[in-house]
This record gives sequence, C-alpha cells and structure tokens, in this order.
Amino acid sequence: MLSARLRQRLLAHHLPLGLATIAGVILFYALRPISDLISRLSFATAYPALILMTAALAIGPLKILSGWRPAVSLDLRRDVGIWAGIAGVIHAGIGQCVHLRWRPWLYYVYDPADKTKHILPIRHDLFGLANYTGLAGALILLALLATSNDMSLRWLGTPGWKSLQRWNYGCFGLTAVHTFVYQEGIESQTLPFLGTAVVAVGVALVLQWIGYRRRLASRQA
Repeated sequence: MLSARLRQRLLAHHLPLGLATIAGVILFYALRPISDLISRLSFATAYPALILMTAALAIGPLKILSGWRPAVSLDLRRDVGIWAGIAGVIHAGIGQCVHLRWRPWLYYVYDPADKTKHILPIRHDLFGLANYTGLAGALILLALLATSNDMSLRWLGTPGWKSLQRWNYGCFGLTAVHTFVYQEGIESQTLPFLGTAVVAVGVALVLQWIGYRRRLASRQA
C-alpha cells in the first residue's frame, strides 16, 4: 500500500512533472525538424533536462526569499530533481550514438586508425571536453537519482545524504560546460536555443547567489 504522502507526491508532483517532461521533449523534437532520429531525440531530451535541473536548483532559493527556513529535504525539489535525472540520463544514453554511431568509446579516446599522432590517446580537444563533462554529469545524476528517496536518507543519515545531494551543484556546472561547448564549439546551435541555455544557466546562478547571500546574512544576524 502506498502511503498518503507518496500518493500525494505522485498526483501533485510526479504526474504533472512527467507530463511536462514528455511535452517538453515533444516540443523540442518538433522545433528541430531534421531527418536523423537519434540526433533529434538527443536534442529533444537535452533541453528539458537542463530546464528541470534549473528548476530544481531554483526551488530552495525561492523558498528562502519567501521567508521559509531551509530544510534537509523538500519533496517538490526532490521530485523535480528525479525528473531532471530521468531526462538527463536518457539524453546521455542517446547522446552516445549521435556523432560516432555505435562507437561510443571514440567519444573519449582517439580512433587508433586516425593518422594524426596523439601523445595521449585520451581525447583532449573540445569534443572530448564536451563528452567527458557530459559523462561525469550523467554519472552524478545517476547517483543522485538512485538516492533521492527516504530509504537512502535513513541509510546514509542526514549529513551523509546531504553531502551527496550537494553534488547537484557540481553536476549542474558540468552540464553547463557540456551544453555550451556543444552549442558553440561542435553543433553551432541557432540563437534561440543558445539563448534558452544561457537563460537557464543564468537563472540558476543568480538565484543560487541570492539564496547564498540571504543564508549568510541570516547567520550573521
């Protein structure tokens, strides 16, 4: 039997978040009418994941600005983060097949058949930077997604769980680098899509900074 709290979260959070995520994927899929299905799906899942990550990071600062006292865990923030993780992990999986079909290892190491001699076989170009930051962000998302539940909170204890969940800031930073390197250095997206990414990252940074300053001021008061 589901608890009353879980039923409420499923109806009030997960149902609308799931529908909004699907709608976002459909919208961005429609906005980039290219013939290649895999590239289109990768694009369509990237932006909803970024927007959901921004929303998850915005909830805490907005609560603080409204006079709310910080808590270890907020159901809404956790549930938005769960859908951000789902969208992000799906995007990462699809993205492994976009540029080098069915050879995902070449996202991270140079092709041995390449005539260019590399001192290090590990990719250290813009393509490698974009892929390594994306992979690191996806692995963090997986860890956050796997522990975004009450059982993990009880098992890890409040300090341990909170320390792990703070990796969402690092994940967002890696995602931002991944996004902008791909946007400008590899795929050269059009201005509206670049603007969407800039706004999403900018909103998260500004709200986090405001929330940090407000918490600092309250401690010193």
